[in-house]
Amino acid sequence: MFDHCLYFNTTALARALEREWTAAFRDFGVTPPQGFMLRMVVAQPGLLQSELADGLAISRSTATRTLDGLQRLGLIERRPTGNDGRELGIHPTAAAKRMGTALNAASGKVTERMKERLGERVFDRTVAGVKTVKAKLA
Repeated sequence: MFDHCLYFNTTALARALEREWTAAFRDFGVTPPQGFMLRMVVAQPGLLQSELADGLAISRSTATRTLDGLQRLGLIERRPTGNDGRELGIHPTAAAKRMGTALNAASGKVTERMKERLGERVFDRTVAGVKTVKAKLA
């Protein structure tokens, strides 16, 4: 019935991927959105919330909620940037830094499983196609 529906098929795909990354990040006590944001914070300490939101293609209010959760878990700190008293840079805590490599490895394992199941060529073409559609609809 919905074979040619972009919304239905991408949403169904998103749910399947959500299950994969939920399992991958479960041992770290974070959700997939928290895990991806934490990976970005560890890789680029000091980013502004707006930069995180833009980099993750999420709204600023979604970024706020995700950061609040990471702060409650003791994984990020918000610090003044020095440029503007209202600007806060997002920094990983020592605990987050210790998790960084393992988080990346867990995510990499999911990607490798996907490539094995789909084939690397299909995987790469699918990711490229989704990125193209996202860019054109943004």
